[in-house]
Amino acid sequence: MAEVTTKYIFVTGGVLSGLGKGITAASLGTTLKARGFKVNLQKLDPYFNTDAGTLNPAEHGECFVTKDGAETDLDLGHYERFLDDELTQSSSVMNGRIYAKIIADERAGKYLGKTVQIIPHVTNEIQDQILTAGRGFDFHIVEVGGTVGDYESQATLEAIRQFRRRVGHASTLSMHLVYVPYLEASHELKTKPAQNAIRDLREAGIQADVVVARAEKPLTKGVLTKIALFGDVDEDAIIPMPTAKTVYEVPLLLEQSGIPNYICRHLGVKDRKAKLDAWEKLVSLIKHPDHRVLRIGVVAKYMDNEDTYMSVFEAIKAAGWANSIQPQISWIDAEALESAEPADLLAGYDGLVVPGGFGSRGVEGKIIAGQYAIKHGIPYLGLCLGLQTAVIAVARNSGLTGAHTTEVDPNTPYPVIDLMADQRGVETKGGTMRLGDYPCVLERRSKSAMLYGNTKITERHRHRWEVNNDYRDQLTAAGLNLVGLSPDGKLVEVVELRDHPYFVASQFHPEFKSRPYRAHPLFNGFMQASLKQAAAQVRA
Repeated sequence: MAEVTTKYIFVTGGVLSGLGKGITAASLGTTLKARGFKVNLQKLDPYFNTDAGTLNPAEHGECFVTKDGAETDLDLGHYERFLDDELTQSSSVMNGRIYAKIIADERAGKYLGKTVQIIPHVTNEIQDQILTAGRGFDFHIVEVGGTVGDYESQATLEAIRQFRRRVGHASTLSMHLVYVPYLEASHELKTKPAQNAIRDLREAGIQADVVVARAEKPLTKGVLTKIALFGDVDEDAIIPMPTAKTVYEVPLLLEQSGIPNYICRHLGVKDRKAKLDAWEKLVSLIKHPDHRVLRIGVVAKYMDNEDTYMSVFEAIKAAGWANSIQPQISWIDAEALESAEPADLLAGYDGLVVPGGFGSRGVEGKIIAGQYAIKHGIPYLGLCLGLQTAVIAVARNSGLTGAHTTEVDPNTPYPVIDLMADQRGVETKGGTMRLGDYPCVLERRSKSAMLYGNTKITERHRHRWEVNNDYRDQLTAAGLNLVGLSPDGKLVEVVELRDHPYFVASQFHPEFKSRPYRAHPLFNGFMQASLKQAAAQVRA
């Protein structure tokens, strides 16, 4: 067997979903990176979609986009924020992509007429994806979506079982998250669900090496001993994981538990001292706020849960922490704005953020929010669709009554947002979507350039419609500066409203590059402007 240098850590979950596998995997990666190791993360999702691009955000949360344009699960956002790395498509693998490749290979004759089966073809493809993504790293952490026992995950778990034989047990470790419920009636913690979850994993052929026990109450030594006995796991390899005040505390909790040291010993890696000073400072700042509270309104259309705008919320928080501000984020229903008096829903906010989205629902409400921010001088940050609705708001204010986007109103008399000429006729084929990194050139004297400290930037996109170049002169005359353009000057990327405290919108998604201890420039500028707005209101 060839020598294997990469160490592989597989993170699975049992009992129920939503235990925090993604945060745990990202936090473990953080503690290992803090030791100077090269770390990568990967998500294996059981869904038969090929990517997350068409998943309903109300059910699955935001679609996170990588620099190379992969539409992925929101856990990739956690990975990037915690590791402070930019990941690629190889870090997000859905079952649909696996099976699509196998079927394409079969049609191309690559299996030489053999019967194509789950074993070995599907399991081998999954293993190959893991090996490819882990190449060149000291540690490769693989999170398996869903819960052990799901029908969709059986092939993935079998692939992992085989993988441990393929690279050697000494190079792999299994970390399993379980839940220990507390029964209020009897005042006791029950370990049976955790025992069964560990057994389910063992029945799939994988012995848990480390167990993370999630619970709402502190776990006693007796509970840990019982889990160790029935799960056949070292007691010092069981981590009690209470619900933290902030997810950014989890790397510190893992470090305090000693589990990174245990993992290094288990995998035969010489341990190193972790440098987590930045995390300790951040967590102290979050847990002991001595900040000015600002009311920030997010004009949203996907309001089922906070995960739908996870990166946006985290970017707002990061900008708040960077400026000694405690942002109090509130949802504003974009649909409700369409039938309400705007002041009833928008008055009293120190700043408004209008994030992205697709489809017609709530678009009119986002336009109204832009008009309200313009009229009342409220700091405004538009993201993707938030730029398009801002452009429409300015156009309508300038007298272009009925101005709209052709995505919503194909017959608008003033299509200020439209498809480019070379996009027409192929919009349903997915080939016209701008996804991932694209360069942008900023005007030297613009607010955005001053915030970035640079005129040449690269940001991530996920959209199809663009600012219609036929209306550039009219928009500029109406006070909208087109301060960011594609290098060839054909596409509008950033707009700013003249004579406004802060009315900035980007066609890209700056939230994807925000980090908890390094706020994104556009969010940073927005928060500073919101602070000035609040101070001016106090003086008034």
